[in-house]
Amino acid sequence: MSLPLNNFAHLENFGHSLRAPSYCFRPTRTEDIHDVFQIAKKLGLTITARGAGRSYNDASLNGGGIALDMSAMNQILEWDSASGLVRCEPGVTLEQLWQCVEPDGWWPPVVSGTMKTTLGGCLAANIHGKNNLQKGPIGEHVPEFTAILPTGALITCTPRQNADLFYALISGLGLLGVFTSITLQMKRIHSGLIAVDARPVPNLNSHLRDLLDNAPHYDYIVGWLDTTAGGHSLGRGQIHAARNLREGEDPEPQKTMQLAYQHLPDRLFGVMPKSLLHYFMNPFMNNLGVWGINTAKYTASLRKHTFRQSHAEFHFLLDYVPDWERSFGHGGLIQYQSFLPKETAEVAWREMIQLSHRRGLPSYLGVTKRHRPDKFLLTHALDGFSLAMDFKVTGNERAQLSHLLQEFDRMVLEAGGRFYFAKNSETSAESARAFLGEETIVKFKKLKKRCDPNNLLDSDLYKRVFEQRI
Repeated sequence: MSLPLNNFAHLENFGHSLRAPSYCFRPTRTEDIHDVFQIAKKLGLTITARGAGRSYNDASLNGGGIALDMSAMNQILEWDSASGLVRCEPGVTLEQLWQCVEPDGWWPPVVSGTMKTTLGGCLAANIHGKNNLQKGPIGEHVPEFTAILPTGALITCTPRQNADLFYALISGLGLLGVFTSITLQMKRIHSGLIAVDARPVPNLNSHLRDLLDNAPHYDYIVGWLDTTAGGHSLGRGQIHAARNLREGEDPEPQKTMQLAYQHLPDRLFGVMPKSLLHYFMNPFMNNLGVWGINTAKYTASLRKHTFRQSHAEFHFLLDYVPDWERSFGHGGLIQYQSFLPKETAEVAWREMIQLSHRRGLPSYLGVTKRHRPDKFLLTHALDGFSLAMDFKVTGNERAQLSHLLQEFDRMVLEAGGRFYFAKNSETSAESARAFLGEETIVKFKKLKKRCDPNNLLDSDLYKRVFEQRI
């Protein structure tokens, strides 16, 4: 038995910095997933579940194996506008979800920075949003899901039924089973608008202090950090703290909750198609160009102001410019995200940013958030902050960048930090062991053996961080 060549494709991560050849299957029902399990077993191949391919690393890549493209299982199966409960297939995107529920006065409880991610991918990575301190990761809003295991077993999991699998499949990177339906509790809203307070922060100490002090008082909080600035200005940036409007604050809620009001314009100033912008951004994607852009952005942010914007505008910044990641050039980008305790974050991030400057490899974008711990098995969360940094990848500097990011890993671990398996692509097995701990790894391996005794579910990430000396 052999696989047809028309199933063969070269897949990439979202940052276009990693590539892997795979045989692609696109199931439309649970029975199709079972059939692919059988094919893989007969041919001695492994399978990686893939949603929208929006991970920055190799979580949905499987070189030489099978990629199970879940995007065709994209039906919203049930929507109860009275209770806010929705049941979906795993290929449903956040875009489909919010467009279904928002006109009825609801919004997804946790969203990523792009609406293009699938719910199956969101659960597999247990995504967090700008409201992590208040609402935790997306898994905390899942009362139930169903999944198919490589053994062929169909399981239903809740926080009480099959609880060990509930807390392991959510955050489990698709390595224990494949979601077949997901039930989510939506969040009630009374307007299609969000009230946003924007204010500058002059340095890293002020930046983290603002997040720490103000996160409990807002529904959402996020920081832009100028990772090119140094000296006394290191860590400068802008905080966006937002809250949902209360009932009665919006004089026209029926209007603002209509889909047309949430639309992200596809033209800049009503003229230039945004799909072309990444071509114009590319010449400025170098150390000097980005320093100039960041300096101008910070200067423009020096005036405190309050404004209202739609939910879609506030949450989905990564969708403002289509294919923005391609502006980084042919080598793509690597996003490095670290999570650090509130007690050690400032010192560690100061040292990391300074080191990147000394090496001539500054990050071009920094984003900060406030976090709290959760109960999921492969959790990245802690009581502290996260900083995501985007690095341009070039052929000449790739090895140097990889070495820098591994040094970052050491510094993060020494500061008691953690990592997120949907982002970093350079984290080693040793680093994974250090932050997860032996007890967690042993527990995950036992569940893996129970759910997937033939090791059919695999990924390039799993090989990198779990199968090398772990």
